[in-house]
Amino acid sequence: MDEITGGGLPRGRPTLVCGGPGCGKTILAMEFLMNGALRYREPGVFMSFEESIEDLTLNFASLGFDPSPLAARKKLLLEYVRVVPNEIQETGAYDLDGLFIRLGHAIDSIGAKRVVLDTIETLFSGLSDTRLLRAELRRLFDWLKTKGVTAIVTGERGSDGGLTRHGLEEYISDCVIMLDHRVVEQNATRRLRVVKYRGSPHGANKSPFFID
Repeated sequence: MDEITGGGLPRGRPTLVCGGPGCGKTILAMEFLMNGALRYREPGVFMSFEESIEDLTLNFASLGFDPSPLAARKKLLLEYVRVVPNEIQETGAYDLDGLFIRLGHAIDSIGAKRVVLDTIETLFSGLSDTRLLRAELRRLFDWLKTKGVTAIVTGERGSDGGLTRHGLEEYISDCVIMLDHRVVEQNATRRLRVVKYRGSPHGANKSPFFID
């Protein structure tokens, strides 16, 4: 990963990791946090909008990424924000101030240097005001930059062939990484591609990878 990106992810800025279900977005994001805590003494916050803390811990532990020891030492903080699409109703203005407060408290409580938001589209499910949605996305990414954290934001691949459902790549202009998982002639293949990385030379080809 460091070789492909020419040194790693951009420090102090958000990176978008996008792809379809099962491509490895969440695993890559957790490895990013755990390596940061273990190797570089950079505490991290993992905020999930889809899976509970119990499910995340169980799934990661089965792959050798048990976050519990780091969480006990306050090197890693797992947060779950429950969002149920069919319970969301549009009643006036919508903003992410509540998320900023909660995420800001999590960052400050352990002195986090790394943050993961997984999966971002869940926050906006059920909302139809595209202009408001995009304005809040831009505000979120600007807020992450002001906090000085190195962040990964995961996004689901768009059904229309776009990188994401809501055009997130337009707002994270620094680094966008796409993961792809498909079955070709009964063989499952995974590939990674750096779509863009502002200010850094990087490999633009698709690179095969596997999860063991």
